[in-house]
Amino acid sequence: MQNLLDTIRQCEVCLKHLPQGARPIIEASKDSKILLISQAPGRVVHESGIAWKDQSGKKLREWLGVDEDTFYNTSNFAILPMGFCYPGKAKTGDMPPRKECAPLWHDQVFLELNNVKLILLIGAYASTYYLPDEKTKLTEKVADYEKHLPKFWTLPHPSPVNRFWRMKNPWFEETVVPKLQQKIASILS
Repeated sequence: MQNLLDTIRQCEVCLKHLPQGARPIIEASKDSKILLISQAPGRVVHESGIAWKDQSGKKLREWLGVDEDTFYNTSNFAILPMGFCYPGKAKTGDMPPRKECAPLWHDQVFLELNNVKLILLIGAYASTYYLPDEKTKLTEKVADYEKHLPKFWTLPHPSPVNRFWRMKNPWFEETVVPKLQQKIASILS
């Protein structure tokens, strides 16, 4: 596993498309119990090199009901973005994740993960990629999370940009998040 992670962290396949340069972000161990598949690191994470060490990560840890020590323990959580590097800024939020990463690396990472009990699909890019036959919008996938259990659980992206989605869909934090926290606690106990 470590050799694969080192190789991915040195990847420059799409360097010419990355305005801030390549800095692939990935965290995992063979023992990881929960796999987080999200879009791509933001600028703050690109600068620090620490996955989810931003406001989105703070909200995600709140939803999961875990502290930073639990979250950053790779025996608990593996972090596998759709795009490993910061793709640059768009008009609202960041550019989409680069399309090269998931087909190039995801299957190889999956082969190394022996203990995953749950895959969290965070945001539209991950849910569209991993649930290709599911033609519903992200909101419906989030509401219908039980349909894809026990393998997948779809979540909205916890970015501050998505605060309007959360305001329009209060049911998510009222009813889904408590069930998610129970599931996470049962896996990590």
